[in-house]
Amino acid sequence: MSHLNYNHLYYFWMVCKQGSVTKAADALFLAPQTVTGQIRALEERLNGKLTKRAGRNIEPTELGQLVFKYADKMFDLSYEMLDIVNYTQRENQLLEVGVADALSKRLVSKILMAGIPEDERIHLRCYESTHEMLLEQLSQHKLDMILSDCPVDSTQSPGLFSKKLGESSMSFFCSDAEKSLSFPACLEEYKLLVPGRRTAMGRKLHHWFDQQGITPNILGEFDDAALMKAFGAFRKSMFVAPSIYAEEIEQSHTVREVKRVRAIREEYYVIFAERMIMHPAVKKICEADFRKLFK
Repeated sequence: MSHLNYNHLYYFWMVCKQGSVTKAADALFLAPQTVTGQIRALEERLNGKLTKRAGRNIEPTELGQLVFKYADKMFDLSYEMLDIVNYTQRENQLLEVGVADALSKRLVSKILMAGIPEDERIHLRCYESTHEMLLEQLSQHKLDMILSDCPVDSTQSPGLFSKKLGESSMSFFCSDAEKSLSFPACLEEYKLLVPGRRTAMGRKLHHWFDQQGITPNILGEFDDAALMKAFGAFRKSMFVAPSIYAEEIEQSHTVREVKRVRAIREEYYVIFAERMIMHPAVKKICEADFRKLFK
């Protein structure tokens, strides 16, 4: 078989990944007509139709599925090769981490410290976003790992894996609470600051409210845990935070812990992509023992 034009194969692979010629063209900074022409050239080379219409989207034909399967492995390996070159040839290892915005940043920093090499030759880049957006970036090789409050579903995100690092019960805190409060009845009396419903903790919290028969008086929903705690320190309201930081929160925010609820637990996961060679810092975090941190 004579030489295969890998640019043509790459454009076809991008169309399959993006689901349309227009989206692939935008990602490649090319005109849609150019992408279409390159795929036609590949079809002539392989003597078969590779794509077909599915409503407004494009999907591979039976031949296209076969070609995409191999192309996916090829280009995934090429990205992996670039990742390996990136962190082996730099003076400082580059570690790009996605952090779910609902997580406690204090705890995230302690987890990341476990990945720093002894010679401290590392360059950290941290990005905050939603769990779903970070998964997409990880699958596109734009991140080395993710720290999140929920695991990855490998059936929905093939090639991605997660490991549970630990968990913590959650506590309710208030800056202006009487010591004789009746819990959980008081939750209907005070304004509540809670994680947003799109976060794992937000969903758990609302489920717990339903189980307790409570109709919460919600003042605000926050995707960012740090913002929620800062807002709670200056308002006559209650907010929730991991119990493992109760003492620190009380000292730094002039609030007191109203109640520790062990039935509501925040979980912490590291999510990473399957690689021939794992990033050294990611490997250290996956192998670290965080039992003392979550004690």
